[in-house]
Amino acid sequence: MESKQAVAALGALAQDSRLQVFRLLVEQGPDGLPAGVIADRLGIPPSSLTFHLQQLLHAGLVTQRRVSRQLFYAMVPETMNGLVAYLTEHCCGGQADCGPACDRAAASVSKDASAA
Repeated sequence: MESKQAVAALGALAQDSRLQVFRLLVEQGPDGLPAGVIADRLGIPPSSLTFHLQQLLHAGLVTQRRVSRQLFYAMVPETMNGLVAYLTEHCCGGQADCGPACDRAAASVSKDASAA
């Protein structure tokens, strides 16, 4: 990820409602949610939500797709992981591995190991 992209992503996330929306979409996964459901779950008026979603779209953090009359939004894992990798690229002077944040296979292994 380039510095300019990181600044755009961080700028988009530097607002409470947009951060809430993005976190909800991260929890939801690649299928995403319709805009109306996002508005209901977070209590954000539809007109405000549209503005916030446009900011996240512009930063490349979410995608938009139409299904019939509904607009679905989903997070973009590559952008999220790229941002985390950019932020942790030189973590601890290169002495530690802070690795990508969203690796489902690694997360499952970690959970299994901690449960044992």
